[in-house]
Amino acid sequence: MTSPKRISDFVVGLTVIVITVVLIGGTLWLKQADLGGRTRHLTVRSRDVGGVSLGNPVVIRGVRAGRVEAIALGDNNWVVLKLGIDRSVDLPADPIVLLAASSLFGEWQATVMSRDGMPNDRELRAAIAEARTTSDTLAGAVLPDIAQLTAVAGRISGDVAKVAERVQVAFDDEAAKELRASIRNVAELSSELARTIKVQSRNLDRISTDVQSGLETVNNAAFKLNAFSSRLDSATSRGEIQAIVGNTQSAARELAATTASLRDITARLDRAESQLSRAVARADTVFAKANSRDGTLGLMLNDPALYQQSDSLVRELRVLIADIKKNPRRYINVRVF
Repeated sequence: MTSPKRISDFVVGLTVIVITVVLIGGTLWLKQADLGGRTRHLTVRSRDVGGVSLGNPVVIRGVRAGRVEAIALGDNNWVVLKLGIDRSVDLPADPIVLLAASSLFGEWQATVMSRDGMPNDRELRAAIAEARTTSDTLAGAVLPDIAQLTAVAGRISGDVAKVAERVQVAFDDEAAKELRASIRNVAELSSELARTIKVQSRNLDRISTDVQSGLETVNNAAFKLNAFSSRLDSATSRGEIQAIVGNTQSAARELAATTASLRDITARLDRAESQLSRAVARADTVFAKANSRDGTLGLMLNDPALYQQSDSLVRELRVLIADIKKNPRRYINVRVF
């Protein structure tokens, strides 16, 4: 039988063991220790961390996926952060880390996102490009928090107030009159522009009609060209084009031969023309001599007495021939021995 003292010692020991286990488990839970190897670590390099501290959440696509485990200064005034995230979470393509305030109460978080999805801010992109390395270290940058935005908004409001004061000083009664005159001029200009647009719209309608008719003409021409191409294709397939080309070549050869013959005839005509020219020149010389009163032929052609004597001689010859026909014995005496 177990004694009460031993039971008491056993209870005390069991209680100590349970308390120790609870303390160790609570400590590990508070530190979020990775007991099963479910956490992987990422190294981030940034020029500043803003209000980020140890234990701040790491967010991927709006979901908490880890926490900030370490913050330390690195080489060349860079701040190096160590992030622990769940291994089951996939990182976005070309990841970067943006450090920003998550609420109005000073809470910060580290957001892992794709480089293509970062805000279109020139300074922010320059900071990411500066922090980018070729190793496994991710580039990080700090987004402006509410206080900085408020300060910037205050400066902007002050600048706007100064501009408003200057505008109020510059905008006096004379400026108001000039502004009203400018408004009237703008109204007149808009009316004139409306009339011009109306006239040009009618011109554009006519131009569009002409263009449409031109397009119809072009379409008709294209249709005719297509029909001609079809006929040309069919003629080519039946060999008509080849026959036409052969006939054309034969006609070209015959035309060349005819041209050579014409050249020969032309040369002969040239020679005949030169000979005729010489003959005409000689005939002119003969006619000139005959027309003159020198020589026998000239006297015969130009002396009227010779013509008259010749005429009388012809009449006498006619009388003599008639008499011979009438009395042949008088002139012809034939004797037979």
